[in-house]
Amino acid sequence: MKIPAIHGYIDRRILINYTADPEAVKNIIPSPFRLKLYKDKAIVGICLIRLKHIKPKGLPDFLGISSENGAHRIAVEWDEDGQAREGVFIPRRDTSLRFNTIVGGRIFPGTHHLAKFNVVETGENFHIDFTSSDDTQISIDATKTSQFNKKSIFGSLENASDFFEKGELGYSPNKKKFDGLKLQAYNWQVSALDVTNVQSSFFENEKLFPKGSIQFDNALLMTKIEHEWHSVAGK
Repeated sequence: MKIPAIHGYIDRRILINYTADPEAVKNIIPSPFRLKLYKDKAIVGICLIRLKHIKPKGLPDFLGISSENGAHRIAVEWDEDGQAREGVFIPRRDTSLRFNTIVGGRIFPGTHHLAKFNVVETGENFHIDFTSSDDTQISIDATKTSQFNKKSIFGSLENASDFFEKGELGYSPNKKKFDGLKLQAYNWQVSALDVTNVQSSFFENEKLFPKGSIQFDNALLMTKIEHEWHSVAGK
């Protein structure tokens, strides 16, 4: 079922980004996707996003819903109509809103896991953690900064921004197919975060990512972004 255009606001979006050994990550990627590499590394991460006033485009904001959400992402490519396309494969989605778990995979693209989020934001400081229904856990502590991580594989905030802006189209597993969802941000603007703590039971699972095969690279922040979601044909 193709949903109508969904309109709302990204109140806060944190992209936690890692580099990983392609040999470890390729086993998670199903056909028809393949890894999109950057300097011979796979790029994976977590999107922690608070959405507000989410509703079909054209309806007033007060009819919208709000939620905290987490998405594990892997940068990928695939072939479509004879051309190479790029975006992200999302092996799992988590949400604070039970409604999303009910309609996810049915009306709204992608199966969602219900999770309990704990969010503390004070000035320029952010703490977010969640525990999902299957005990998947995420935790991050970060502070706004004007200095992009000098050790990052991307080398600059601009390079990182360009890379992740191209990941606007995501595919999520749903039974025997992959649901597609495209983010159309009215403006794209990111800033850097200084991360003092980050934990992910998914990326720390050594059955998926052997020890030493993955490492934290950088984190980016977006706030107050008006946007739309568009359903695209599944694969």
